[in-house]
Amino acid sequence: MMAAMTMILSSTMVNVAVPSIMGTFGVGQGEAQWMSTAFLSAMTASQLLGAWAMSVAGPRGGYLGAVALFIAGSLLGAVAPNIDVLIAARTLQGVAAGIVQPIVMVTIFRAFPIQNRGLALSLYGMGIMLAPVMGPVVGGITIDAISWRYMFFIPLPFAGLSIVLGTLFMPTRDEESARLPFNWIGYGLIVGAIICAMTAIANGHRDGWTSDKILLLGFMGIGLFVAFVMSQLRASAPILDFAVFRYRQFAAAAALGFVFGAGNFATIYLIPVFVQTVQNFTPTDAGLVTMPAGFVVMLFFPIAGRMVDVFPARNLTIIGLLLFAFGSVLLHLTDVNTAFLTLVVYVIVGRIGQSIMLPAINVSALNALPPEKLNNASGTINFVRLMGGAFGVNLLVVFMEKRTEIHSAALTTTQTHDNPQSRLLLDQIAELLARGGASDALLQPGSLHFLGRVIEAQAYTMGFQDSFLITAVVFIFALVPAFMLGNSKKQ
Repeated sequence: MMAAMTMILSSTMVNVAVPSIMGTFGVGQGEAQWMSTAFLSAMTASQLLGAWAMSVAGPRGGYLGAVALFIAGSLLGAVAPNIDVLIAARTLQGVAAGIVQPIVMVTIFRAFPIQNRGLALSLYGMGIMLAPVMGPVVGGITIDAISWRYMFFIPLPFAGLSIVLGTLFMPTRDEESARLPFNWIGYGLIVGAIICAMTAIANGHRDGWTSDKILLLGFMGIGLFVAFVMSQLRASAPILDFAVFRYRQFAAAAALGFVFGAGNFATIYLIPVFVQTVQNFTPTDAGLVTMPAGFVVMLFFPIAGRMVDVFPARNLTIIGLLLFAFGSVLLHLTDVNTAFLTLVVYVIVGRIGQSIMLPAINVSALNALPPEKLNNASGTINFVRLMGGAFGVNLLVVFMEKRTEIHSAALTTTQTHDNPQSRLLLDQIAELLARGGASDALLQPGSLHFLGRVIEAQAYTMGFQDSFLITAVVFIFALVPAFMLGNSKKQ
């Protein structure tokens, strides 16, 4: 549990450091977002390795190897000389986080008798929910007090303690158990598909969506994914069981899981960046904006679980979608003048919607399947949700960059001699510069430079606002698969 919490803490802690890292390495949002996307993509793909790692090295060996890999990624991130090395470090951290999570779940089932598993899983769940809440706060305090590089040192004592405890208490491999075969060809296909698709999305805006490079990457990604699906349908021991998508209700729940992951991780990334770049919040304040929502979700989650036992999952999913969409619309209305507490309330609204939605989606997905399909289906829907998170961050940042450029161009075209507000602003700035002792030759260039910065800031704000709005629109459209869910209560 300590290792899983430490890795999840690191996954959200870096989000508040995005503006600082952009300044350190001189990169834009398109490059900086790879810190989050690379972690999520690597964690998604490496979860498929968990069962194989346990069969080869045992729970203890797989666990210790993953924690050691996480420590290596953290040390590399702390000393990264450029953004490329930092992204590589985040990839290593993501691989470790993906391997650890299934090992932890299996260990809980092995260590606790059936009558105590509910309590054990609930305690584990509380820890897993607490970690992403504290991540931005810990990261913000670290940046304000020292430097963003020290964020990578903070998890190391806990990771080291995890190795000690794992060595003492984690179960070893049962020598009589057979080593599971692993479909390395299929795994290579899905990893290649993810890399090609993510790279095409991230670079399409700069290289041109119809350029040879982006088209090649896009078609390669699609082709590799199709080949992966075909290989899994024919494999005797598939990595992902695509046969479960033949059940209509499960397919609808998986689509909702993808949307949930996209909205969840995209807003977790976007909100800290928004409040720092638009509202000039400190990193600590940026972390505190999302912390109350995390605690509310943590307290509300057991209630949401009970609601699934009482009310139809379809109705709860619809309510959750609408609440999250409403919270995104509220964030769309924010600007540089929005108060701190107002932002906190808006974030809480969306997170309550998510806490209602997630248990309902999982129950709907698993209730639609026969018992022999449950194990594979659980891993499949978790994979889909995490994949949605990786794509959500990538797509939303690309959308925000494009909308910012459009708004900047539109605002620039209005700055003419016939615009009285612009002329008044230029005159006021020129007067202030003259009072400050600036020469006459600098008055006009200085005024125009300030006007350009105002346009840039306004366009940036509008780009964020559009990003929150498109998130709300996506969740509204997600009502279509929500109506396909079963309307019966959990059995």
